[in-house]
Amino acid sequence: MTVHARKLGTTGLTVGPVAFGGNVFGWTADEATSFKLLDACVAAGFNLIDTADVYSRWAPGNQGGESETVIGNWLKKTGNRDKVVIATKVGLDMGGSDKGLSRAYVLRAVERSLNRLQIDTIDLYQSHRDDGTPQEETLGAYAELIKQGKVRAIGASNYTADRLAESLRISKQHSLPAYQCLQPEYNLYDRTGFEAGLEPLCRAENIGVITYFSLAAGFLTGKYRSEADLGKSPRGAKVKNYLNDRGFRILAALDEVAGRYQSTPGRVALAWLFAKPAVTAPIASATSLEQFADLVEATKLELDAQAVAALDLASDHPTVTSPRNLPT
Repeated sequence: MTVHARKLGTTGLTVGPVAFGGNVFGWTADEATSFKLLDACVAAGFNLIDTADVYSRWAPGNQGGESETVIGNWLKKTGNRDKVVIATKVGLDMGGSDKGLSRAYVLRAVERSLNRLQIDTIDLYQSHRDDGTPQEETLGAYAELIKQGKVRAIGASNYTADRLAESLRISKQHSLPAYQCLQPEYNLYDRTGFEAGLEPLCRAENIGVITYFSLAAGFLTGKYRSEADLGKSPRGAKVKNYLNDRGFRILAALDEVAGRYQSTPGRVALAWLFAKPAVTAPIASATSLEQFADLVEATKLELDAQAVAALDLASDHPTVTSPRNLPT
């Protein structure tokens, strides 16, 4: 059964089963390839495109804004604005004093993102990382942007449960817009940060969840089995952190479930996320149409309770507190 589109929290947005990660645009996928991937997204019903102003400033020769620029050029060429939900982020270092979540910077940065994206309204504008700016200030800036029609809904990325809960209290107390979406790191290997505190909060407050590093930088696809495999992609350096007993135990479980479903480890790892009720849509990227086709196939895979339990057990971590065991 194909995973159907879901409502993104209380944003009023309905999104496809996978959020396409735009971090590859203008980096590991050139503009021509990026256009083909975006065309494929629309054809497959993957309407949520996630990017950020800082993508991909880390790449040699790039300044940041490359991904938004590629998306904007594609939107202008195809006229597909009404077929996609555009999510971007603000806050990470763009050089000089261009960083953070102050009112002054957010109001500057949003204009730059709108210009690069060649759109009038950003569907989901996200605080990329909490930098300690008073939350009333940041939320107040978002209130201005929503009133002006430049932003439709707001989200938080990389927030702790305490800071997210605080922001929700401030929103209610001061009648300010509330974060309606969270973008956390969450996958079969990296479970603790989300499950311990953020997951129960998101479920209680009906906050949409789009997970990043959904495939643990590619580790959960199974293509990295030893240090000799780390040179297979630019992400290999991060994957080294997963090459340990627990990581290999997770791969073994993925292999077993994939065998039972005649599927692949990567598809199974995404299907595990689809099965988690708190997750709206995992973010996943591809740099070729072949890789993208694999994402489409993943949405057709529905794991039974036995498969989910086996993966839960294999990836269990002593510091993971399951929501069902949380004190009442």
